[in-house]
Amino acid sequence: MRCFTSSCSRSSTPLFSSTIPTSSSSSYSLSLLSNPTFAASVPEKKYPVLRAQYLDYKSTEPKLIDSMESGEDSGLKREPYSVIEPYSSGFLKVSDLHTIYWEQSGNPDGHPVVFLHGGPGGGTSPTNRRFFDPEFYRIILFDQRGAGKSTPHACLKENTTWDLIDDIEKLREHLKITEWQVFGGSWGSTLALAYSQSHPDKVTGLVLRGIFLLRNKEIDWFYEGGAAAIYPDAWEPFRDLIPENERKCFIDAYGKRLNSDDLETQHAAARAWTKWEMMTAHLIPNDDNIKKGDDDNFSLAFARIENHYFSNKGFFPSDSYLLENIDKIRHIDATIVQGRYDVVCPMMSAWDLHKVWPEADFKVVPDAGHSANELGIAAELVAANERLKNAIKGER
Repeated sequence: MRCFTSSCSRSSTPLFSSTIPTSSSSSYSLSLLSNPTFAASVPEKKYPVLRAQYLDYKSTEPKLIDSMESGEDSGLKREPYSVIEPYSSGFLKVSDLHTIYWEQSGNPDGHPVVFLHGGPGGGTSPTNRRFFDPEFYRIILFDQRGAGKSTPHACLKENTTWDLIDDIEKLREHLKITEWQVFGGSWGSTLALAYSQSHPDKVTGLVLRGIFLLRNKEIDWFYEGGAAAIYPDAWEPFRDLIPENERKCFIDAYGKRLNSDDLETQHAAARAWTKWEMMTAHLIPNDDNIKKGDDDNFSLAFARIENHYFSNKGFFPSDSYLLENIDKIRHIDATIVQGRYDVVCPMMSAWDLHKVWPEADFKVVPDAGHSANELGIAAELVAANERLKNAIKGER
């Protein structure tokens, strides 16, 4: 792999910069009410109303449905659905080199929803089906190029954001779907935004989680030492694989090893890269998640493909490309779900997206990290799909 200009060439933008629009005649304020919901408003003629809902979930509680509900979301189901099996699956050849795995579950005649997995390189899993009502939704999962069951495994050739967007369209046409709901978390939120901005007429609704806009400051935060301030114990094994004279840019140093001619060098780098992310993905570390780093098949695709995309800045033409193109999807009914203590994709990105897209519902879960499987986040993802389901039913 040849690395293009790395994120390690620092931008002059401060890492934690997050400005709020103000005018000389008004100020932006947050007022905390007696319940866990607060509203922030600014003059309606100058700026849209910005609102965020804080949801009081306790990680020790086994039932999500008893968690705080308010306003228009009151009464929505919040518990993930039972595990189901696909009713059809297959492989779609999307180029001379790449073939992607896809599957369908739920209602064959239901409203289509496509699940975009994270990483990139993470692949899908059976639990991904549980965010959707199987009686209402036709649930489509697929493994992106080089990930999961797609072939060739961990392949970086012809593997860009724009290739994946083309694949999503090829899959939609293959399954004879006119339009569909799009669901994505982490890198899946990146791809969901990029796909929707490229094909807004094909998207009926969006559910986004753990927002990742693939900007330099986000890559620097997680891979160049920012997150190490919170997880020094997890960071040091990731850091120590790289000699001190190569630590000016960990993205480049790992890219060199993940693309080595020696397979064991690749695997060692992949394990260290994957464990770093898995150890930081939950507010309370999850042993099963961390063990994914020991799976050489999973970690090689995960680390190689992530590093490839991050070295190439997501193949976007500008650092804030996804924010700059929000007008293309402003009309789409959308929900943003963000864990307050997400270390992998810190809340600054969700907040920046919320500020340029205040029309989208914005849900902040106060006792959650990054993972979609944390109780509060899972509850909000299910509720977001329920809200879109009810909206679609109301149109029929």
